Amino acid sequence: MKKLLTLTVTICTWLTIYSQNTYVFFGSFNRDKTTEGIYVYQLDPNSGNLSKITTVKNILNPSYLTVSPNGKYIFACTESKTKNAGSVSSFEFNPEDKTLVYINSQKSGGENPVYLTVHKDGKWLVNGNYTEGSVSVYPISENGTIQPFVQNFQFTEGSIDPERQDRSHIHSTVFSPDFDYLFLPDLGADKIRTYHFENGKPEPLQTAEKLFTPTPLGSGSGPRHFTFHPNGKFAYCIDELTGTVDVYAYKNGQLNSIQRINTHSEKYKDNFESSDIHISPDGQYLYASNRGSENNIAIFSIHNDGKLETVGYQSTKGKHPRVFAIDPTGNFLIATNAVSGDVVVFKRNFKTGLLKRVGKKLKIKNVSCVQIKKY
Repeated sequence: MKKLLTLTVTICTWLTIYSQNTYVFFGSFNRDKTTEGIYVYQLDPNSGNLSKITTVKNILNPSYLTVSPNGKYIFACTESKTKNAGSVSSFEFNPEDKTLVYINSQKSGGENPVYLTVHKDGKWLVNGNYTEGSVSVYPISENGTIQPFVQNFQFTEGSIDPERQDRSHIHSTVFSPDFDYLFLPDLGADKIRTYHFENGKPEPLQTAEKLFTPTPLGSGSGPRHFTFHPNGKFAYCIDELTGTVDVYAYKNGQLNSIQRINTHSEKYKDNFESSDIHISPDGQYLYASNRGSENNIAIFSIHNDGKLETVGYQSTKGKHPRVFAIDPTGNFLIATNAVSGDVVVFKRNFKTGLLKRVGKKLKIKNVSCVQIKKY
């Protein structure tokens, strides 16, 4: 009887896992509304192959995507890299019908929107605008409609690099693990800006106790993307200009620097263009992408004190890995190479953290980003 019960539980678990579908969403710098801008694929959990499900036209340059917590809505930065323009757009995804349908758009509140995040309750959308250095906050209706922004904060100060840091450049908008704070890495000003997020207020961004955290060890770093460890005790920021990862101890909206480590080997001295950063679901490994001369992903093990140790580097098999993502199971890492216009799937080794290419390379012209969601 006990063996039968164990077998039944095993079968039910197997059916639950394999009855779920994992979908992968890609944006692109399509430059033309008549061409495809967003692509939806299904991930094979065994081979790592990607199968096309649907695409969307009539939008321009969806540079970044994010998925609502319930997976029903896809939000996109649109009209990115378009002079005197910028918007955020909403789409409804139906995994049963395998359709992605446009809902509406709103002005981004600044030129060149590059990052979006959604509050855990699905009622707020936060957008970062790179060129004009600003952040916008939008209410989201129950049907996925984006309402006009209720807050838009513009920043102006820059830093020491006259070409890249002439003024503020917000490059990501990231909630704290408890969603009580919002962090804004500012590539132009060499600081991570901080706001208190009060969900119940009509204007939720409120002044935090600590307005910003300066980039450690001097200026010219260019903080870009930001992530928290699953345990909520540590935070990590990748610096585009210096090719480094800054490690912080985190508590109650406060970041305290504990380490800076290179994303590159000693043979590289410049042209780093570090871009994206993610941690495996088990919290054991951190991955950071480098564009520029390297076109690879740096792999780090994470110690109990939050500090990083370099494990190795994996070529992304293409040029300019702007954004990558790790699927919810931690089995796969999917990298997007914007310049070579291709997508590569890697299988993760849970024990070593190393990556091995699997599946077929996917061609998507000017692919800009990737998000993964299990349904």
